[in-house]
Amino acid sequence: MRLRTPLALLGAAVLLLAGPPLLSSGGDSDSGTQIPGLRFMVPNTPGGGYDITARTAAKNAEDAGLTHNIEVFNLPGAGGTVGLSRLVSEHGNGKLAMSMGLGVVGAARSNHAPKTLADTTPIARLTEEQDVVVVAKDSPYRTIDELIDAWKKDPGKIPVGGGSSPGGPDHLAPMLMAQAAGIAPKSVNYIPFDGGGELLASILGNKVGFGVSGVGEYLDQIKAGELRVLAVTGPERVDELKDAPTLKESGYDVDFTNWRGIVAPPGLSDAERAKLTRLAEELHASDEWKKSMEQNGWDDAFLTGEEFGAFLDAQDERVVSVLKELGL
Repeated sequence: MRLRTPLALLGAAVLLLAGPPLLSSGGDSDSGTQIPGLRFMVPNTPGGGYDITARTAAKNAEDAGLTHNIEVFNLPGAGGTVGLSRLVSEHGNGKLAMSMGLGVVGAARSNHAPKTLADTTPIARLTEEQDVVVVAKDSPYRTIDELIDAWKKDPGKIPVGGGSSPGGPDHLAPMLMAQAAGIAPKSVNYIPFDGGGELLASILGNKVGFGVSGVGEYLDQIKAGELRVLAVTGPERVDELKDAPTLKESGYDVDFTNWRGIVAPPGLSDAERAKLTRLAEELHASDEWKKSMEQNGWDDAFLTGEEFGAFLDAQDERVVSVLKELGL
């Protein structure tokens, strides 16, 4: 099943928007990117994909001379919908933005949230990345086939952890894995965590049989030998993890990627929206951001404005259709 564009693209939310003075050409004029007092909200716990994306973007924006003292803050809860509700309540606030991605799309659906991404102002989709299937270094599973063979014998006894609510990328990826392996998705024992940072402790402590999360979230732990990567979920191997096969080459018909982006409160003026978009554009064009994308295994998926808004609508529809297809 190929979910690459609609359901995957989890991409990396542009945290660049989130803090005080943004310095760029044009000073504080409408043609510049300076936004005194700009804050960037992360709707999950520290260490997760939204958090890493936001803090990376903020640092890159400063190093590129686009801004200074961006405030990045965490407001976790309910798979990102607590932060989403807060964002929507800040109607007309052009000095606030939120890092988000496919996980928030799914959480808004699965939690029946009163506010959805249709209530926000779309700014930019930044990145796309694959998920990784990982286990602790002392796990008995050394290959993806060993894991899936054991999983098929008794799916309920091997819990899988993910850093998103049902309907999010870390939930959909293992469900698609199960379907491809001949395991009924309804029999999967999925345990949701509020971001990859919260999930990590349970993987390392063998509280879950395996975990699924973004490449950038666990790259350091994989390289340090704390985690063993069994497979990646996208169409090609990841440069930083050349020894990890794709699910497809391992015989499981799954092609799944995640995307991340940035949204702002509703009710912004045209000038406020344009300024936030320019900041995203200049960050995207910077050498600092390009280097960070390569280091984190992120692929470029830049999209702004109305096109990003249309993409968000399509993702919402796709989440619903895939959950129905999986019987969930």
